[in-house]
Amino acid sequence: MNKTHIYQERRKKLAQQIQAKTGGGIVIVTTAPETSRNRDSEFPYRHDSDFFYLTGFEEPGATLVMRVGGTGNHHHIESHLFCRPKDPEREVWDGIRLGPEAATEVLGIEFAHSNQELDHKLSELLADQSAVFISLAQSAESDRRLRQWMKQVRQQVRSGVNPPSEFHDVEALIHEMRLFKDVSEVDTMRRAAAISARAHIRAMQICRPGMREYQLEAELLHEFRNSGSQSVAYNSIVASGANSCILHYRAGSTELRSGELCLIDAGCELDGYASDITRTFPVNGKFTGPQRALYDITLAAQEAAIAMTKIGNTFMQPHEAALKVLTQGLLDEKLLNLAELGSLDNAIETEAYRRFYMHRTSHWLGMDVHDVGSYREPAEGKTQEEKPWRVLQSGMVITIEPGLYVRPSDDVDKAFWNIGIRIEDDAVVNDAGCELISRGVPVNANEIEALMKH
Repeated sequence: MNKTHIYQERRKKLAQQIQAKTGGGIVIVTTAPETSRNRDSEFPYRHDSDFFYLTGFEEPGATLVMRVGGTGNHHHIESHLFCRPKDPEREVWDGIRLGPEAATEVLGIEFAHSNQELDHKLSELLADQSAVFISLAQSAESDRRLRQWMKQVRQQVRSGVNPPSEFHDVEALIHEMRLFKDVSEVDTMRRAAAISARAHIRAMQICRPGMREYQLEAELLHEFRNSGSQSVAYNSIVASGANSCILHYRAGSTELRSGELCLIDAGCELDGYASDITRTFPVNGKFTGPQRALYDITLAAQEAAIAMTKIGNTFMQPHEAALKVLTQGLLDEKLLNLAELGSLDNAIETEAYRRFYMHRTSHWLGMDVHDVGSYREPAEGKTQEEKPWRVLQSGMVITIEPGLYVRPSDDVDKAFWNIGIRIEDDAVVNDAGCELISRGVPVNANEIEALMKH
């Protein structure tokens, strides 16, 4: 499906914001550089999310430049793409390049140039522009190039050329746009979540005591790629036994043992969009009593958070709802001492739960797994702490991922040691509350056990 019009509309919307803010200016957005892994080998290339959001172009070595002008409801946008030129010799080795000749029609860009002309053309495009919108302080190299471009413009002052006098962070504008997903984005994320759900089912069904964590990771990767996703959205977590209490544990060589839990936090990236699912299940297919008790508490906490994920509530309300259920569960199971704490409210106020639950329940999800967008309401003249928490609106996408992690300790019942549980789903906020797009994989403990029956 040709999505050219979607990217054109995004550039137009960005231009309108710039016009409202400064009356006009120039936008410079560069894609991510290629990164060396080791000698003669590079990491698989992944474009910059902001650049892709505005262009749909995935090749390295590219820069988008937009000149924005006009007044009132009339605005002029002139988009220039600088990309790698066609090079038959390099294309034999590295793959076919789109090239500037085809870029205008394929990408719906007004002008396209070789990236070798960037430094020369930028001095022309910057001339007589009052404001520059660019990613500020992104890297030493980007700062160096901006200084070089500005120096070239300033050298033309005596011929009547005025250099820009204002510099703005373009990320703030783009990230606010990215916070609200359109129908096309939600559709892509829905498909990504469906692939990831199938991968989690595959891992559960193949799991056996005696396997290694990396073998389950291999099953996830197989399903991701076999279903057409281009990459993982993040490094997969496959954590068994005591490893399940390490939040960002990477799949290792630990043997999966009967009687222990396995926590998998894994999601694919499809067409530039992430999915993010966590499930926790018994290695042998049957929860023990203590495991089931904490699992049911965690699931109840997630359900409480889901109920609060709706238009008009703040970003923090799902977390607060989950926290209340988790903390009450810790008191019920005697992992927290009610006699010492006095009440549920005091246990929450003193953050006694943090020993067993140390992260937030949600984060934004989109092109990046920890997606961009402010968690506070935009408010001029206020510090970040003074701004109220973001109010959820239609089109926002968040994860809902409560957890409990019990490490060995003298004051904790040994039956709960090394139990780490997290349950995570992806939620699209809509008029009906929210849509859980990742529930293609079971979450109820009975359903998980039924799925794993060998």
